[in-house]
Amino acid sequence: MTGSTPAATGNARICSNCDGFGSVAITLGGRDRHGHLRTITAHCPACAGLGTAPARRTREGVRA
Repeated sequence: MTGSTPAATGNARICSNCDGFGSVAITLGGRDRHGHLRTITAHCPACAGLGTAPARRTREGVRA
């Protein structure tokens, strides 16, 4: 997939497990009788295929 990834908006951040690519198509190898590649779709288990994770909550009054 070429092209830019849209910036995260709101309180969401890029998923650290899939780097924002929550769903991918994986080739199983070979072709069917019509000549099409056989593929399956896999989703990131951490973000359920969204590519974003909820923002971390910051606690007030805690020192770094």
